[in-house]
Amino acid sequence: MSLRFLSAGESHGPQLTAVVDGLPAGLPLTEDDINPWLKKRQGGYGRGGRMAIETDRILFLGGVRAGQTTGAPLALAIENKDWKNWREIMDPAPGNTPRKRAVTTPRPGHADLSGGVKYGHKDLRDVLERASARETAMRVAVGAIAHKLLQELSVESISFVPALAGITSKTPFSWEQRQQIDASPLRMCDASVEEEVIAAIDAAKKSGDTLGGILEARFRGLVPGLGSYAQYDRKLDGLIAQAAMSIPAVKGVEIGVGFAAASMKGSQVHDALYYGEKGWYRKSNRAGGLEGGMTNGAELVVRAALKPIATLMRPLPSADVITHQPADAARERSDVTAVPAASVILEAVVAIVLADAYLLKFGGDTVAELKERVAAYRKYASRF
Repeated sequence: MSLRFLSAGESHGPQLTAVVDGLPAGLPLTEDDINPWLKKRQGGYGRGGRMAIETDRILFLGGVRAGQTTGAPLALAIENKDWKNWREIMDPAPGNTPRKRAVTTPRPGHADLSGGVKYGHKDLRDVLERASARETAMRVAVGAIAHKLLQELSVESISFVPALAGITSKTPFSWEQRQQIDASPLRMCDASVEEEVIAAIDAAKKSGDTLGGILEARFRGLVPGLGSYAQYDRKLDGLIAQAAMSIPAVKGVEIGVGFAAASMKGSQVHDALYYGEKGWYRKSNRAGGLEGGMTNGAELVVRAALKPIATLMRPLPSADVITHQPADAARERSDVTAVPAASVILEAVVAIVLADAYLLKFGGDTVAELKERVAAYRKYASRF
């Protein structure tokens, strides 16, 4: 069994839609399992005006009955409340020519120009409407369902922001900081740097600029052996990296010590192995929970670098795709930074990969079957 999904919908269309296939029957699931994650994605200091319009909530259209999944494909929708202001502009019916609110000057760093070339669009709104990070709302919804399944298997997760605007948290992460992170407008572990970060965001907003940062997601309670070393496309680190890199504006991914390992000696990088009363263990976790394309039972640590958002209120030089004359890049309503929200998205997409890995390894048409198989494997692995 494999967990898979497809989504559809534009940033200013009527709704976002997804079909999720491969979920076992018997997973307890209600709107309250998903809506809090959607709310977290919409939060964070530095967000734009769109967040004041939308209050994302999930709608089940199929696959859930009496508060449990049925084993059938799950159909989901998230309404775009801003649709009422764009109905005429985004009308799918013929006749919207010349197109209202057409975008003809591509933004540097965005999908606009390459997407226009690829699909032959001279109105770049046909590109930006789907390339928009708005689509990640549905990925967070699917991720919330993956989180729910992982919770049934005794896996917990957290996401936070180690650095934003070049300002790094000085306080090391601990799982006891969960409430503090969720309460923070920046999703940071270190309250002492928040004032400085907020000032940097305010300064960037005043100058019409944008800011990036580092995202981190952690998962603990994973069994060893998820993924595989046998084929390149089954290596879990590769699958996680692809999922993370698919988040708009992510330009780099690392697991464990990541890029720092390139400047360290092997004796400083690899985690020594020990065997005791509770089985195999490590005293360090520089591998970040992954070795040879597989989980090793230690905490999974994934970080991603999010570049500044490409839409600037003080736009960079560009040119018109119709006249080819110099022009400022297009301006759309945008955030100064979406780093706190992006950390929630990272946690969601990694959860989807992990939930799929569990289903591929253990199968099961029902959650009860899946839990029984995982429990038996945990017992086996502890005595190996």
